Amino acid sequence: MGEITIPRQMFLWSVASIYMCAFASLYIQIPGLFGDNGVVPVRSIMPRMEKPLLEQLQEMPTLLWLAPYLGLELQQGLELICLVGALLSLSAVLLKTLRNSLVYLCLWALYLSLYQVSLLSLFSRWDRLLLETGFLAILVAPLLRSVSSPSHHDAMTFWLTRWLFFRLIFGSGVSKLSKGDTSWWELTALTHYFEDQASPTPLAWYAYQLPYWLLKLCTIAVLEAEIIIPLLMFFSPIRCLRLTGFYIQIFLQLCQMLLGNWSLLNLLTIALSFSLLDDEKVRSWPSPQKKKKTKTWSQTFVWLIALLIELAVGLLILYSAKWLFGLHINWEQKTVSSKTNFNEKDFEWFLRTITVPSIWIGVLSLTWEVVIALLGCFCERGFFSKLLALVQWAVFTVAVAGMFALSLVPYTATNSDTVSNILPELRKAHSMMERYQLVHAYDISQKRSEVDGRPDVILQGSKDGKSWMEIQFMYKPDSLSSAPPVLMLHQPRLDWHIWQLSSSSHNESPWFTSLILRLLQGKPEVVNLIQVDEGQYPFSKEPPAFIRAQLYNYHFTKSEGDGSQLQKWWKRQYVRDFYPTVNINDQAMKSMLSQLGPKGDVHIQPSIESLLSQALVLVRDHIKGLPGHLVLISLFATVACLCLLKLLLFRPSVSQKMEPRSKKPKDAAGTSQKSAASSSRGGRKENKEEKGQDSDRSPRKRK
Repeated sequence: MGEITIPRQMFLWSVASIYMCAFASLYIQIPGLFGDNGVVPVRSIMPRMEKPLLEQLQEMPTLLWLAPYLGLELQQGLELICLVGALLSLSAVLLKTLRNSLVYLCLWALYLSLYQVSLLSLFSRWDRLLLETGFLAILVAPLLRSVSSPSHHDAMTFWLTRWLFFRLIFGSGVSKLSKGDTSWWELTALTHYFEDQASPTPLAWYAYQLPYWLLKLCTIAVLEAEIIIPLLMFFSPIRCLRLTGFYIQIFLQLCQMLLGNWSLLNLLTIALSFSLLDDEKVRSWPSPQKKKKTKTWSQTFVWLIALLIELAVGLLILYSAKWLFGLHINWEQKTVSSKTNFNEKDFEWFLRTITVPSIWIGVLSLTWEVVIALLGCFCERGFFSKLLALVQWAVFTVAVAGMFALSLVPYTATNSDTVSNILPELRKAHSMMERYQLVHAYDISQKRSEVDGRPDVILQGSKDGKSWMEIQFMYKPDSLSSAPPVLMLHQPRLDWHIWQLSSSSHNESPWFTSLILRLLQGKPEVVNLIQVDEGQYPFSKEPPAFIRAQLYNYHFTKSEGDGSQLQKWWKRQYVRDFYPTVNINDQAMKSMLSQLGPKGDVHIQPSIESLLSQALVLVRDHIKGLPGHLVLISLFATVACLCLLKLLLFRPSVSQKMEPRSKKPKDAAGTSQKSAASSSRGGRKENKEEKGQDSDRSPRKRK
């Protein structure tokens, strides 16, 4: 690969932006999720502080242990972590000098602290991906210096993001077929995927109306893009293949963002995809292409060989799609038929065959980067510069090799034969580091039920136990006539967990019973998670006396085809009772709540509220009652305006950029006139000294 200075900056800026959105989104939901009156109070998760602080940090690495020493309650400790993380990541977004290893280490430690105590709210796929990506940002970012000043090990550490990108895409594609989901084997997954998402967008309704044969073709395209293309393109030595893989994945992620509200997961994937770029390609985007220089016969020969390989890879991908999925075009009826021409045993054989070679491809690619970095160290001038560069190279080589070795354990998790061949010491090291969430196996978040449609749990409340009113969530598509919500960068944890709960039982999730109790008590912190607008919540004046939950199966409506206005987005069918009717004094509900804890009380300093505590209360009161998506949109708009203002104020003009170049010919002409006018030996001697000084200042001399 060529120079990667610009893609590295793009990656670090993207990670800081995602951290900012993640911290801000969670901060809004802390009182309803983790507060004393929340669904899962944090005091029921944190064990009693009976050991020294260092031992507590080793058992559960979270900065929340420091809250009592600051005179804060546990909820305020979580709020402080979120606010510090949001402000620090915001500063890193706006200031390039703050995108260094120390800042990213702080961000990773803050988010890990939240993850450790998140029994309910953070146990999702993209949270684990953010932690691993954030840890890689510590290695990729410069250490307390400018991001623009490159080091020899930069390409080596940045390679880890490409390896993570490969594991993420390839693991997601493999899991679709290895988990026995018949819809992917029958190529019908996209026929119900758009309505089966946690929170589909309005565009998902229009995608659902596409022809059946076209949705099957899109299913094949997704499998090819996530299984075949990463194997053939991500680590290819041919630059054009890597760029083609980049554009394909970007297109796939943008489609997912428009059709489903998984924005931060897609943004993390896009940030990792920058590892396939180089400086030359990024610079060619905003400016027109330069005139191509005349190539020598050797360059032309290499270009022809690369072109033939690119055509061969493209034909191989098309042939694999036709051979593996039986594509057949009927030109008379203008239809396309397809079916899977392999079974589960064939796919397992493919995984056993490809796992070890893919690891060796990664080893060879990483070795190449390590060798190039080593050769760059010897090009440094001076003994001490060489020694310092070699020490940095050795340290980062050990770190990169260690991360790569640890990632092999989750990467080979789907292949038991390969796992048995991994060294026991490596598996032991992975189990020891597992608490720090450094590496993960990435697949689809959860295997859904085989029910055609979108199963969802609907809460209903009543004051007399006879007439029932539905409790509709802000970010869950409960209403049949309302358009699916657009969440932008907000991640509503409670809404998504209720959607995941619909494919299991409430007995497996005691937090759902806690949610029922908080609604019966009318706790405003939990009610604000469901509805901020009191007019949309039917029990805003008085909490319900009874609550029950029913399971419905949702389907997108079909288009009429006559251009008439859409009346309803959804239609639904009653499936069964999900949760029995209970009141606030129900004994069965209280016995289920005993499963939540608490484990122990963390001793808080019983003193007068400190200034820090009062400041946290003031900030919380300032945003109380605002919906999460509105806060995130306002934050994003503010950051965009600040970045635009910074670009307009501090960007050098074109005349300033061209000024040094325009002065060089004039200075050269002036010196030539002086040398021609001088006739004495002293004048010639002075001219020789001036020429010697000019030659010392030339770019070649400086290099």
